[in-house]
Amino acid sequence: MITRCYLEITNICNLDCLFCPKTERVKRSLSPDEFDRLTARLQGRVKFLYFHLMGEPLLHAHLPHFIVMARDRGFVPVLTTNGTLLSRAQAVIEALPHKIQISLHSHEGNGKDNPEQYIGDVMHFATGAASRGIIVVLRLWNQGGYDSCNERLLELMSGYIPRPWTERYDGWRLADNIYLEYDHIFEWPDSNREEYPQEEAFCYALRNQVGVLVDGTVVPCCLDHAGAVPLGNLFEQPLEEILDSSRARAIYDGFTRHEAVEPLCRRCGYMSVTKRFRK
Repeated sequence: MITRCYLEITNICNLDCLFCPKTERVKRSLSPDEFDRLTARLQGRVKFLYFHLMGEPLLHAHLPHFIVMARDRGFVPVLTTNGTLLSRAQAVIEALPHKIQISLHSHEGNGKDNPEQYIGDVMHFATGAASRGIIVVLRLWNQGGYDSCNERLLELMSGYIPRPWTERYDGWRLADNIYLEYDHIFEWPDSNREEYPQEEAFCYALRNQVGVLVDGTVVPCCLDHAGAVPLGNLFEQPLEEILDSSRARAIYDGFTRHEAVEPLCRRCGYMSVTKRFRK
């Protein structure tokens, strides 16, 4: 079983983050029928269903329905959002996703002002969601860049949940079901970039994660934002057939040998520079 599937329900976003690679793919969103067809092919083969690859999931009118449908089909639903639309997302709380990840670094990444309003909306939503048993992860994945506002954001958060917070290996536990998580900024994989040195290449792509773009294209991981490594189409093929393709097997077996066989993987800053994956 694949642990995580990143299912892109829309590739449309309401922001223009400096650190985001964007996508030149045709803008579209999944219809309820398309979501039904894709999740039927993923059912029993995937545990956590992430409603994100590119795009802002809270823009999708059917998101609460999708969450309920996913849970009813045995998935563990997880959302990642930039946090700018939370003031109108009460229906998402009622749908009871397992976890919601809020990328606080998107605020500075768009040169936004008025952090007071932004953090107020985030913390109001976070405390309401947490009270319903939903895990909320507030993410500052901007260490080393776009992080000059972090101290101000922390100060504002402490006005809603006073310190001291409980320190963790990757940040803090602010309260029951509410966490603050740090990570380094990274370079998204880019086919036009020079290759990184590959002294010890390893990634969990196709080992415990897979991505499905909004047109049904299956990609190895959540960072293939352009669909540069298409493995098949889930609208047309079962997942088992796609994962057993020669290209997919080559990627999997390559990482088993600590070798990145795809040119895009050799240009991935998440894997190569930050050395997140050890095997």
